[in-house]
Amino acid sequence: MAILPERRNLRPNQRSGGPLLQNPFVRWVDHRLPVFSTFDRFVTHYPAPRNLSYWWNFGSLATFMVLAMLGSGIFLAMNYQPDPDTAFASLQRMARDVDYGWLIRSIHMIGASMFFIVVYLHVGRSLYYGSYKRPRELLWMLGLVLFVLMMTIAFTGDVLPWDQRSYSAATVITNLFSVIPFAGNHITNWIRGGYAVGAPTLNRVFILHIVLPFVLVGFVWLHLQALHRHGSNNPTGIEPAPEAEVFFHPYYTIKDLFGLGCFLIVYAAIVFFVPGLFETPDDGIPADPLSTPTNIVPDWYFLPFYAMLRALPNTGLGAAALFGSVLVLFFLPWLDTSPVRSGRYRPLFRWFFMGLVFDIALLGWAGAQPPDGVYIWISRAATFWYFVHFLVVLPVLGKLERPYPEPGR
Repeated sequence: MAILPERRNLRPNQRSGGPLLQNPFVRWVDHRLPVFSTFDRFVTHYPAPRNLSYWWNFGSLATFMVLAMLGSGIFLAMNYQPDPDTAFASLQRMARDVDYGWLIRSIHMIGASMFFIVVYLHVGRSLYYGSYKRPRELLWMLGLVLFVLMMTIAFTGDVLPWDQRSYSAATVITNLFSVIPFAGNHITNWIRGGYAVGAPTLNRVFILHIVLPFVLVGFVWLHLQALHRHGSNNPTGIEPAPEAEVFFHPYYTIKDLFGLGCFLIVYAAIVFFVPGLFETPDDGIPADPLSTPTNIVPDWYFLPFYAMLRALPNTGLGAAALFGSVLVLFFLPWLDTSPVRSGRYRPLFRWFFMGLVFDIALLGWAGAQPPDGVYIWISRAATFWYFVHFLVVLPVLGKLERPYPEPGR
């Protein structure tokens, strides 16, 4: 394997580059527009730890899903009509009459769930291996901004079909802004474009769903810039010595392509054989403002947050728990007081991490149940433990835990 110099001393003008950069035409173009040298710096000769496992594949899979959702979304936008009278019918026509419209729509709809699966696994890996710790705090925070943008884009996408679930989701989410002191009702009416969810709301949601993905791409670029500043974390959490690094290409490009191939097999199997896997019965009913389903729930990736929203006695506390569940993650680099990054060397942390995973899964299950009886108390207990884990357990655990000895650099 290639032996690399220290990352901080590795400069683009000190690299001879590969055979491509020796081509006279490529050098002529690159001298005026450095696209080839940038690609060489970010991919071909980017130094990476040699011990990265397949848990590090999810970053490239998330990037692929951004491109897949953008491509399919542009096609859908060409055929969609953002009007309450025609929105539902335009999607039905797209699936039935437009050539391969059913396929593009399935790729986009199922892609949203596949995207969140990849991102949740990516975040879980970062939490377990301490990828949010110094000097990668800003990398972690940019990733959380991407997560918030993803949830916003997913919510606006859920509203566009204008079925029963879409209408209820738009009503519930816009009502959350009414809890803002003094100006809440005015902000809610401004977002809706009136006193109730209607045509102005749908138009605004459609515009946001078109614009925000390009904002997301900008933050992806910032996220990658921050990643390349200090390099990837690794399963040991120890900064690698130069001899423990390899070039990203071909070692990890091949590994990422293999992971992408496995991912596409699962993705394609769902698209072609079980396209309704992530749908609910309310998805096929046109929106009716005069009819509210008894137990309508959002998509599965929103269920933990939905459980927190309705767990507490009033809308204000529920909204505070909802937004606070994401806000607390921004302070995680400072809440976790342990000097050890990787959960591999933290015996107690491992148990609490598994407890957090179970807690989030429990919130997701409770969010899909009727909002009464024992389910409300389960949601409250799980919400309470979620905040205790980050605000109490991690700061105290870092002081009391005795980690296993870490390997040398």
